Amino acid sequence: MVPIVTKFVFVTGGVSSSLGKGLTASSLGRLLKCRGLRVTMVKLDPYINVDPGTMNPFEHGEVFVTEDGGETDLDLGHYERFIDENLSRKSNATTGSIYREVIRKERLGEYLGKTVQVIPHVTDEIKERIRRLADENVDIVIVEVGGTVGDIEIVPFLEAIRQFRHDIGRDNVCYVHLTLVPYLAPSGEQKTKPTQHSVTELRGRGVQPDVIVCRSDQPISDGLKRKISLLCDVAVEGVISAVDAPSIYEIPLVLHEEGLDRVVCKMLQIDEVRHPVDLSSWERVVSQVSSSDRPVRIGVVGKYINLPDAYLSVVEALRHAGFHHGAKVAVDWIQAEEVPDLLGTERLHQLDGMVIPGGFGERGIEGKVTAARFAREHDVPCLGLCLGLQVMVIDAARHLAGMDRANSREFDSLTPYPVIDLMDDQQNVVDKGGTMRLGAYVAQLLAGSVVADAYGAEVVSERHRHRFEVNPRFRGRLEEAGLVCSGSSPDGRLVEFVELPGHPFWVGTQAHPEFKSRPDRAHPLFRELLGAALVRAEGRLPRLLDIDADVGALP
Repeated sequence: MVPIVTKFVFVTGGVSSSLGKGLTASSLGRLLKCRGLRVTMVKLDPYINVDPGTMNPFEHGEVFVTEDGGETDLDLGHYERFIDENLSRKSNATTGSIYREVIRKERLGEYLGKTVQVIPHVTDEIKERIRRLADENVDIVIVEVGGTVGDIEIVPFLEAIRQFRHDIGRDNVCYVHLTLVPYLAPSGEQKTKPTQHSVTELRGRGVQPDVIVCRSDQPISDGLKRKISLLCDVAVEGVISAVDAPSIYEIPLVLHEEGLDRVVCKMLQIDEVRHPVDLSSWERVVSQVSSSDRPVRIGVVGKYINLPDAYLSVVEALRHAGFHHGAKVAVDWIQAEEVPDLLGTERLHQLDGMVIPGGFGERGIEGKVTAARFAREHDVPCLGLCLGLQVMVIDAARHLAGMDRANSREFDSLTPYPVIDLMDDQQNVVDKGGTMRLGAYVAQLLAGSVVADAYGAEVVSERHRHRFEVNPRFRGRLEEAGLVCSGSSPDGRLVEFVELPGHPFWVGTQAHPEFKSRPDRAHPLFRELLGAALVRAEGRLPRLLDIDADVGALP
């Protein structure tokens, strides 16, 4: 098939944040991939932070890590899960990173002494960030512009994407605008005025949308579509009704039914005959979602549970494992600091499995160690991620190897047994992000171990985001006490996986495997965790799976 010239789709949003630009963009990406097109994606974020790596999880949610070690926005997780492509640090550009590069060029004299301004220098840098995603292996670049039309922060981005169509040609650019059509109960009507105002604001910046995706809790009538079409100067077929779906994985099918991918192909002069849509693989995913009904309760013992987006990829990986097993997963969000107080209650005993996710800082650490111990002593299947592995090692050191007060030097600089510590070659790095192991690293797995059997391989690659490592000085004592270091760096120096023989599933990894899970390809560690949890759940007396304020069903 002859490659097409790289095309660009720009997705903007209006009226309100959190309407679902990322999911809409991801769903469109999946639909275009289902047409045999090669798709990549990029998020333009208006905040001045260089990247989200140093932002509080309560402020920003999860930091998604790419294969090449980019600390990026959580929407890149949606992108990867939907289009099933590994993205890179190039797929996230912030105002901070753009201005930093403009200032660097100015200091080096690259602007030849000219007055540096938002137009053209900042907008040129934004356009360069977009262009660098296009190459001979990409047919479509989908660009999500963060923020909401009307925000002062995104004005340079809107100007840049306005210029982009002028630069590369009208047939190579499509503008998709996501907006809200609310239902007002007192009047019993859906209102288009917010959409009209949003489009007016966008057009005031020089961008005329080609497609308007209308978010609503019920379908938009043909009459309302014609009204929006007339008042916003968009073809009727370009007004798309995006109704709330039972599962995010149904959104591509909803949008296809409305014709989103067809109208985008039409705007970009992509021949639908040469690129027919095949939704069969995605329909299988949706079928698995709807048929998953075996109840299982998984406790997520975290420090940031008041903002579940801080663990977005963990939750999605649990979902994917549930799809694989036909299980309906209910997450019990457990505040790490409260775990010691829960030991005398039934809450922990009612869990079928447990995940101890990553995090930074001392708060809640003893609760996580207690959770790891509880899971170990009560045969609760448990998966530790990054910091989760570290607290598992601390538990094993204290309660199996007899190293009282064992700890991580991150939390107790005076511990007599720093079983978790900075490695020597990291000690002298000053930059806050420089001490971190970021991105993909290879691990050699122990033949016959739980993790090797789960992966079906003895060499694996996973993404990392952490500073502290298992201290090799204590590895021998830990192994003598029964802890198996079942995966190491190729040179044998760094511990990557630990497990406990004889336990239904007590596994820790220094990595973040949740970032590589896919809806149609559950990650092996989450898959095996759910398998063990289902054995525990179905081995008990039948019971009602309560869903209350602390327990959230994953639809």
